[in-house]
Amino acid sequence: MTKESSYTAKLPGPDGLYDYTPDEDAIWGELYRRQMTLLSDMACREYLDGVKMLGLKPDKVPQLLDVNRRLNETTGFGVEGVPALIPPSRFYELLSQGKFPLATFLRRREHIDYIEEPDLFHEVFGHCPMLTNQSYANFVRHFGETAVRLGKGYSWHLFRIFWFTVEFGLINTPQGRRCFGAGIVSSPSEAKAAMEGKACEFRPFDLLSVLRTPYRIDILQPIYYVIDSFADLEAIVEQDIEATILKAKSLGDFAPAFEAKAS
Repeated sequence: MTKESSYTAKLPGPDGLYDYTPDEDAIWGELYRRQMTLLSDMACREYLDGVKMLGLKPDKVPQLLDVNRRLNETTGFGVEGVPALIPPSRFYELLSQGKFPLATFLRRREHIDYIEEPDLFHEVFGHCPMLTNQSYANFVRHFGETAVRLGKGYSWHLFRIFWFTVEFGLINTPQGRRCFGAGIVSSPSEAKAAMEGKACEFRPFDLLSVLRTPYRIDILQPIYYVIDSFADLEAIVEQDIEATILKAKSLGDFAPAFEAKAS
């Protein structure tokens, strides 16, 4: 959230609409169709229901005004267009206000398979469908409130909670383990890796363990934490997070399940 972006945020016109090109519409459509084909038996029902509730379709890049309106109608959440990379304090502040910050640019064709920074496809297709679920939306808002209250000294550990739920969360369902994290549902390679489970480890979600687990953003995840319900997800922020972070700091991190990134 701190390094310089290689993309420029789009700005809305006077009517609040963003001007996306035919090529951007085509890229959105290609990404949408590819992921929906994959996710039919990989994503949880709540995510797939959310795609329908938001009216996401492959023909055009969705407008933030439409996404915002539909989210407001379902859970009272909203979205706000921002540059791709914003300070953690601003990120948490927006979440606490019930607004999910969305990058407004779409990846270029040369980055269609992977982009390290969040783009509109990751934000809208990845994050927004789950925000139609009330327990999930409550969790995100209360997570933001907790982050604002605790302040900078807790920020790094707090984002581990976000990483292993909102970005890379899995849930147990009657049909088996399913994905809901935006980093999984918006990425074909991550979705296949997470659901096939050949080179990764699945752990039941435990707050202290999550707070002690380091991660890298530029690799397929070697560890996924799995919740049992979205009510359990909502209950995470009802725990004494401050005390648990202090305990995690005193115990130290687990050994990384990955090699250090080359400098």
